[in-house]
Formats: sequence, structure tokens, C-alpha cells
Amino acid sequence: MRTFILISAILICSFAPRPCNAQATAQTTKNLDTIYANETKNVALFFPEPIRQGITGSDNFVFTYNREKEQYFGLLQAKPGKESNLLVVNRNGSIFSYIVRYKKQLSKLNYFIPISSSIGNEKPKVKDSIQTETLEKNVDYGEYYYEKFCSYLLDRKQHIGRIKKQKESIILSVENVVFDKSALYFVIQIENNSTLDYDLNFLKLSVETRQKGKRKSLQRLYQEPLFKYNLPSKIVENETVRFVYVMPKFSLSNDRRAILELNEKDGERNIELKISHKYINNPN
Repeated sequence: MRTFILISAILICSFAPRPCNAQATAQTTKNLDTIYANETKNVALFFPEPIRQGITGSDNFVFTYNREKEQYFGLLQAKPGKESNLLVVNRNGSIFSYIVRYKKQLSKLNYFIPISSSIGNEKPKVKDSIQTETLEKNVDYGEYYYEKFCSYLLDRKQHIGRIKKQKESIILSVENVVFDKSALYFVIQIENNSTLDYDLNFLKLSVETRQKGKRKSLQRLYQEPLFKYNLPSKIVENETVRFVYVMPKFSLSNDRRAILELNEKDGERNIELKISHKYINNPN
């Protein structure tokens, strides 16, 4: 009889809505965030550690991730139906839980999940809340997010329009301009269709202002990138390279435009690509 009572107590403690440890009890007061998805677009979730397991509570939601090689992101899709939930466990045991809902029109396609969003760990530990908060504030996830999101953009086949210029078999083009988290991501491509290697001296993005009046003049203001991803130093003959420039968010009036300057080291195959304000002001 005592054994039965003991087993019952353990089961109640394990599966009851109110967890038995102090850490989990505090977490029950935290409202779960809602993530929206549909059947036509992939909603990407980037986590601070590689995903070990991801589960949805209903068949009309599908969360895919690399089960063979642990990666930092997963993709969520949904079919019309009732709301459900998504549970994700990272490699380090951190647990993340969200409400998921179907929405025909999506306003957000990428979610960058901070470690502070974790609802707990598979192996709960009693931590000093002040110390934990201090450590989290000292962690900079900027470059981590830039790197993961840039990699995600290079895997996509999305194009914003026909923005390209060619000189002596060297083609410079901007495939996409994406806005996310107060930054503009420029997906850039360089094609070397010549028989000579192309040594890159610099690639600069500037804002050009066309002055009005009798004496028309142009003024350029160089924009410093926040992050450069996969920028090559050389493009060998018959090679195509793709990379990403992350810029602070900016917008342009009708009398301004962006200029992408490609400059060859010890050569003259230099290209200036003009980017209209409409692409900057209306990114993907």
C-alpha cells in the first residue's frame, strides 16, 4: 500500500500542470509567445544552440530540422486548423515552448530565439537570478544572428529585381535586399566570365545625393557595414560567388540612391552599380 502511494505521488509530481520544483513553478506564470505560419512560406526559427528535438502538438503543423546533423535552425509550416504548440529541445537541454497558429498572411518569417526565452532545462538547476541576468546581458548575439541569417538568405532563391551591371565579362548584381532586426541584408553576386582571375580590392556601398540647382553635383556618403559574410578576396576565372553585406537600416528620398562600388586590385575592371531608392525603401 505504501509503495502504491509513493508511486502515485511521483506520477502526480511528474505530470501535474504545476511542476514540483521551484524553478518550474516560477515558469508557469510566463505566457507563451505565439508564432504564426502557413502552407506557402517557410517560417525560420534560429536557436542559440543546435536543435536536438522538435515536436508539434497537431498534424496541421510541421516543424522540420536536420535530424542527422544538428543545426541551429528549423522551419515551420502550417495548414488551416486549430492552434497547437511547438516544443523544441536544444543540444544543451534548454527547452523552448510556443503557441503556434495558422495565418494566411504572414508579417514575420524569421524568429531569432534568445537563450532568455527558454522555459527551463531537462536537468533543472537552481541558479542565482541576479547572476544569471548579468551573464545574459554580457552575451552578444549580434554576430551569431548575422552569420546564421546570412547563411539562411544564401540558401534561398529569392530575388528582389534585376539589379546588375557588367564590365569586361565581370558581372556585379544585387539579388536581394532584406530587412530584419534594424538591419538591411544585401545579397550580392559576382560572376567572373573572363579568362583572368579577379582580385578584389574593395566593395563599398555609398549613398549618393543629387544636388539640385544650376550647378548640379553629386555627393557620396560611405556606409560602414555591420557585418560581411563570405566576402571573397579573389574570384577565379569562370567562377560565381555570392555573399552578404549587413548594413544599418536606412531609407532614401527620391533624390538619393545607393551605389555599390566594385574595385579590382591592380586592375581596371571596376564597376559601379546604381540601386534605386525603391529597392532600399521596399525590401523583402
